[in-house]
Amino acid sequence: MPKYPLIVLLAALGAAPAFATSSLAAEMKPVIDNERVKVWDITESIPAMPDDFVAIDFAKGTAIYGRAGETAGVPGVRTVIIDLKNNPVPPRANNSGYPNAYPRPHIDKLIENDRVIVWHYRWFLNDPTPMHFHDKDVVVTYLEDSPLQSTEPNGKAVVNEYKSGDIRFNKRDRIHTELVVRGSASAVIMELK
Repeated sequence: MPKYPLIVLLAALGAAPAFATSSLAAEMKPVIDNERVKVWDITESIPAMPDDFVAIDFAKGTAIYGRAGETAGVPGVRTVIIDLKNNPVPPRANNSGYPNAYPRPHIDKLIENDRVIVWHYRWFLNDPTPMHFHDKDVVVTYLEDSPLQSTEPNGKAVVNEYKSGDIRFNKRDRIHTELVVRGSASAVIMELK
């Protein structure tokens, strides 16, 4: 059994037919698959993405924006690939009285275009985020163990023990503040416009 599927080897040589390369993404098991995104956590490449996508380099905490038909991922590099399905949903109107989740302190913006806003974020001990409103759906890739307490405006709090490598899709229309309860935490966060 070859280490890489024949289709990947052919794509590396520039010989794979378009119908075959675009089906590779469909054959791989996604971590998340819903009406907005399909997400893979991979260490190989997808020769031809069916849609525009965001690729997050897990080790570096960086991201790039790619177009449909381009290759996503690099063999041997852990990459989170977020396929942006062509099913836009407008942001919720923010009538909450709280600021939107983006922007806020400690953000390092990586990408912003007409489809997404992507940023690297670090939570610090004893430094809660401002109470904020999520007007957009979001994909969060946790880069390290992240014990985060989420507190709603009514005071209801829950601690979520995210592990390094966890990937979550959260729907818009939420209000909360976040606080790391021990150590520090970081993630790459992608909002869908």
